[in-house]
Amino acid sequence: MKNKLLKVLKTIVPIAFGFFLIAYTYTHTSPTDRQLIYQNISQAHPFWVGLSLLIGLLSHISRAVRWNYLLKPLGYKPALKSNVLVILMGYFANLGIPRSGEILRATALSTYEKVPFQKGFGTIITERVIDLFMLLLVVGLSLLLQTEVLLSFFEEKNISWIKLAGIGLGLATIGSVFLWLVYNSSHPLFTKIKALVGDLFTGVFSVFKMKQKWAFIGHTIFIWACYVGMFWVIKFTVAETATLGADALLVAFVAGAFAMSATNGGIGLYPIAIQKSLAIFGISAISGNAFGWIMWISQTALVVVLGGISFLIIPFICKKNKSHGQT
Repeated sequence: MKNKLLKVLKTIVPIAFGFFLIAYTYTHTSPTDRQLIYQNISQAHPFWVGLSLLIGLLSHISRAVRWNYLLKPLGYKPALKSNVLVILMGYFANLGIPRSGEILRATALSTYEKVPFQKGFGTIITERVIDLFMLLLVVGLSLLLQTEVLLSFFEEKNISWIKLAGIGLGLATIGSVFLWLVYNSSHPLFTKIKALVGDLFTGVFSVFKMKQKWAFIGHTIFIWACYVGMFWVIKFTVAETATLGADALLVAFVAGAFAMSATNGGIGLYPIAIQKSLAIFGISAISGNAFGWIMWISQTALVVVLGGISFLIIPFICKKNKSHGQT
């Protein structure tokens, strides 16, 4: 009973929080501002929105290709069309139930390509670890490029760099103590965490042991270049953001990436995160909100449409339990 309740809460709470944020944003903007935001969204040039969607689609296809580099050493090489459809289905599922897409991907791959669930799910976890590593690289790059701007912003908010350094030192200390406990304690909880961390590092370093590691790394870089690219071109849909540099947009991109993981597909929170981060660079709340909503609506629509179609056509496109799934 308790586990069922927790599962329900994990599903409902992020969605409810997202709708709360939408309502909060709506009630805290004036009718005039709402009209201007809507005007910016409705006047977004179709070319730039379409280009962003195309770049997003290319990232999904590249991810499908890259997936086979992880599956091939295990003895499996699913058809590219199967991978694409399964990935789109997974993204679509995540909009409703967080992290359900990963389970669906492994299940569908097992159903249509005879890849055992455990092996397929293991490769998906490895993918997620690699993506987390790439996100941290982007975070580091954005901080490096905009250090002065961010410090000036914190200073305006009466947050001194000394306080920031103290917070950083405190977090580093807590992290060090935690890692020491994980690797030296015999407590069952820490033992499980140690095993999990070990598996994650094994997944990451397994990339360097595969025969096609450079192709895998190339696709990883391409995927994340697409993520940044489809975000970057949206700046041309709003007049005030058109002149923003890539370094400023990286900060907004990072804020949006974290917002996407906080609620289902970033619902409600994504436009707020984009607006707040762009405000650091002098972009008005109206233009910042418009940018965030254009980006979120377009990419969510892409996932909903293509993911929904994938659910409908995969039984006809991919026969169940193909005999040629294993190599």
